[in-house]
Amino acid sequence: MTAVVQMQTYRHDEDTASSASRLLDLARSKTTEDRRRLLLGITALCDATPPGTEASPLLGDIFMILARQAERDIRKALSEALAPAEWAPPALVAMLALDEIEIARPVIARSPLLKDQDLLRVLVEATVEHQIEVARRPHLSSQVADAIIDRGEPATLTALAGNRTAEVSERALERLIDHSRRIAALRAPLTRHPRLNDQLATQLYHYVGQALREAIGERFRVDEAKLATAIDTATTKVQPQKAEPKGIEEAASVVERDEMERRLVAKLQAGGQLRAGFLIRAVREKRLGLFEHGIAALSGFTLAQVRAAILRPSADALYLLCASVGIDRAVFPAVLDEIRKLSDGWPGEGDVGVHGRTSLPPSAAAREFRALMGHIGE
Repeated sequence: MTAVVQMQTYRHDEDTASSASRLLDLARSKTTEDRRRLLLGITALCDATPPGTEASPLLGDIFMILARQAERDIRKALSEALAPAEWAPPALVAMLALDEIEIARPVIARSPLLKDQDLLRVLVEATVEHQIEVARRPHLSSQVADAIIDRGEPATLTALAGNRTAEVSERALERLIDHSRRIAALRAPLTRHPRLNDQLATQLYHYVGQALREAIGERFRVDEAKLATAIDTATTKVQPQKAEPKGIEEAASVVERDEMERRLVAKLQAGGQLRAGFLIRAVREKRLGLFEHGIAALSGFTLAQVRAAILRPSADALYLLCASVGIDRAVFPAVLDEIRKLSDGWPGEGDVGVHGRTSLPPSAAAREFRALMGHIGE
């Protein structure tokens, strides 16, 4: 009996190796028919792999060849097939998670191989649609949930508020409620959140309409009359200061956003996720403050020096600053154009020669920037 089992195991391993070898040959082929046969073979292997079994290195090579060379429909089929697999190559799953959203969605939603650092990378490098899928992911960790709240993207925050299995701490939930002051879409899912308690429900009550107030009152058995009176009393107390409420509110919002961006950058830097690509993406998303905090942290220069470089009559200092963190010279003109749109035309166009400069190593660019800016902000 033992001999029979060993023979069956041997034949299974031999058949698997033979199949994998044939698939590797198909992966190197570029014909449409071979691609179709390869996809069918990959799907069959996915279905036949026992739970808890790791893919062979040869199969991992096949997957990586596919991911680098395959057409969109094959990458999409691979993502769907590998989403629940525990044996798939982690590097491939992480790469698929950064692909276009229709390809990335299955693995972001279901892959057990995506770790917190992979999800944080998606938050930093991918689109808002990708970020929403991360926020919806079942049993999301508190670390990733906090990173989503730090970013403050309304659509992603709303998706997180509706994720009942995410590990959202009481402090994180309080921050979501704070965001609901400006993001109305957050309010309804927050009233149904499983971790909402009496204290947080009272806080949320201030920001919602009558229908949601009734829902909160029914769930927590709160005295709505008392809460309404408390709100009216608080409103009356601040009315004498109505001469400049808008300016105060805007100033508070700016300070809050600046601190939120600083915390996000610090968290990314601590996790080794702060890179030049993040800065470029921040500018493209029109988040100048996030760019400023990020480049200050990455370069080692102060926030005051960064802002002084932007407010110069020429772009020379900003060019050196960007070069010091590895932003390529070819990318700089686009970055400069976006920054000027976000900062009323600063830096100015006094130094047209900046576009003709040769590339500098980051260390040399940092030395030139330090010499140019002197002791500003130190």
